Amino acid sequence: MEWSVFPYVILRIGGRYLLFAGSLFLIFYVWKRRQWAYKKIQQRFPRNSEYRRELFYSAMTISMFAVGASLLMYHPDIRPLTTLYPHITDRGLLYYFGLFPVLFLVHDTYFYFIHRLMHQPFLYKHVHKIHHQSTNPSPWAAYSFHPFEALLEFGILPLFLFTIPVHFTHIILFFLAMIAYNVYGHLGFELYPKGFANNTWGRWINTSVNHNQHHQFFTGNYSLYFLLWDRVLGTLRNDYSDKYNEVCDRRDRKDIQSHGADKSRIL
Repeated sequence: MEWSVFPYVILRIGGRYLLFAGSLFLIFYVWKRRQWAYKKIQQRFPRNSEYRRELFYSAMTISMFAVGASLLMYHPDIRPLTTLYPHITDRGLLYYFGLFPVLFLVHDTYFYFIHRLMHQPFLYKHVHKIHHQSTNPSPWAAYSFHPFEALLEFGILPLFLFTIPVHFTHIILFFLAMIAYNVYGHLGFELYPKGFANNTWGRWINTSVNHNQHHQFFTGNYSLYFLLWDRVLGTLRNDYSDKYNEVCDRRDRKDIQSHGADKSRIL
């Protein structure tokens, strides 16, 4: 492996994690903790020991990702075997931008079936349970995996690099968006508007409420970005829509009340 690039790669992967998980943790769990507690999907906050556990396993995951990425993308004997192409113009802008939705659809499918596999009794008990110790996840849980699960999660990179012609920036932007959405899924607060879970487009999009239910109840809601596979295979929780609406009603009602109180004080 090209160890000279390892510090750069681990800084890039860890930096993305710290940027999104750290900034949202500081906003929702520190700065606005008391003011926004009523918006929390589960009406409690994790203990400090849970944050430390999530950070510990996330650090291990980041290290493993960095080793694997350094090996696949920078090793002089391996990189030429990949499907990385050097110039965006080699395949044109239509291919370049059109590939992004393909990458997310492929990853969503890969994740769904890997996730279902992780819920088989043996693998759940010895591997996936680490992630599910976060029954009320925080943003730090985004990469909190057992090393074997982290290896499987990393598998999406070689799948891309050895099957689909990709530009280096495809990989950079894809994983930037992936960690952003992963952190949102573990945020513990819902950011989408009321009614989103039931409208034409939103009913196919994963939400923080959806994934929070998976952590709270351990079954159903296995998706990452989209709800296609959960809906097609019947693994979407029956109470998802009701829970989403309850969280948004609670959030929006208190917001309106707070806004009205602020106006009355001003007047």
